[in-house]
Amino acid sequence: MTNTYAFKTTEGKNAVYKAYDDFLSNMRVAHEEVNVDTRFGKAFVIAAGQKDAPVLVLLHGSGMNSVMWIEDMDKYYENYRVYAVDLQGEPGKSGDKQIPFKGSDFDNWLHDVFVGLSIQKASIVGISLGAWLSLKFAIANPQMVEKLVLLCPAGVGTQKTSFAFVSLFYLLLGDKGIEQLYYKVNGGKPLPRVIMDYQKLIGQNFNFRREKIPLFSDAELTQLTMPSILFVGRKDVIFHSLKTAQRYEKLVPNAEIAVLQEAGHTLIGLADDILLFLQKK
Repeated sequence: MTNTYAFKTTEGKNAVYKAYDDFLSNMRVAHEEVNVDTRFGKAFVIAAGQKDAPVLVLLHGSGMNSVMWIEDMDKYYENYRVYAVDLQGEPGKSGDKQIPFKGSDFDNWLHDVFVGLSIQKASIVGISLGAWLSLKFAIANPQMVEKLVLLCPAGVGTQKTSFAFVSLFYLLLGDKGIEQLYYKVNGGKPLPRVIMDYQKLIGQNFNFRREKIPLFSDAELTQLTMPSILFVGRKDVIFHSLKTAQRYEKLVPNAEIAVLQEAGHTLIGLADDILLFLQKK
């Protein structure tokens, strides 16, 4: 692929950053904002919790940033040192240049983040693209992953080709159509107005990636021996959720699988369920 940059314009980038800063200033949890050096540029991280606690890394999906984890961090920080990492090339505060999905650059980038934060081993929670990166990193660096939590992961089951046509239809309907599209992605459940407005702001200013996310091979997935749990939404309009669950269960026998019948692609508000898994001996 030809590398492109996260934001269409500097003005759009500044608008997304200003709204991001508003979310950060309203966080209830005491936190730090950290910039980590990587071979691809700076990585932006929101850190919270005791520094000597077990480490939990949160990786958001495409078209979003670590704002999506702010509510969940209220629950995680009491037992973990939490690092919510903005993915490079996405509409957050890490480097703008998008990293190719193919090859090892993306997992090398996350390895640099771990080293920069002095993380020797961590549990990882990832959603969508962030779950794909979690898998990619765990396959390449299994000794650095304690437990793996995958929310509607890319790279396991195939993407739905119909989503491109569905998206185009709703986009042609203007602002109301865009809101209907996010409603559909969220499994037919309304998003809080502040999140809807922020998602729309990002959508106006972000260069969405066009290439398909590569599927992991059977051989790669069978290398995963750390405890893991996979959550999928039955109403996911982006990925074939049941195929994702079935393939992961087949290839990773010790994995736990949760199919949420009324959920879509946007799996949020699962912190309590995730904590039950993370704290299981």
